[in-house]
Amino acid sequence: MKNLRLKAARAAKDMSQQQLADAVGVSRQTINAIEKGDYNPSIRLCAAICRALGKTLDELFWEG
Repeated sequence: MKNLRLKAARAAKDMSQQQLADAVGVSRQTINAIEKGDYNPSIRLCAAICRALGKTLDELFWEG
């Protein structure tokens, strides 16, 4: 399932995939794969992405 919430949060911060990847210590391809739903990130990576974007795990990753 695509993670459109992650993509929207990243866009709202005016961050590119590369900028987010650099902020959390992964490759741009990893961010792209998460957004496309092709990769299920670890909880540690989820938390790092949330911190970088100022969002909670609920807002970006948990199914509501």
